[in-house]
Amino acid sequence: MYNWSVDEKKFKKEDSEGYKFWKLEQLINYGGKGKLDKKEIKKYWSKLKKRIGFEEKRLIEFFLWKKRYSLQPRKYFWEK
Repeated sequence: MYNWSVDEKKFKKEDSEGYKFWKLEQLINYGGKGKLDKKEIKKYWSKLKKRIGFEEKRLIEFFLWKKRYSLQPRKYFWEK
């Protein structure tokens, strides 16, 4: 994925910790080249879970912590 609104080289140079979080969030929300690192997700999970979608959050919780949900299936994707 190419992000035209962010100068990645400058961002990485000035704020490497913020860049790691931003890149991880971009990979989860929009996909792209690269793999997700379990250690990085666990490290940033408290901030990350507030900024990603509902389905993505549930999927990551299932894969990392084997957390199962007993929620009723939704009829439409916009229902919570």
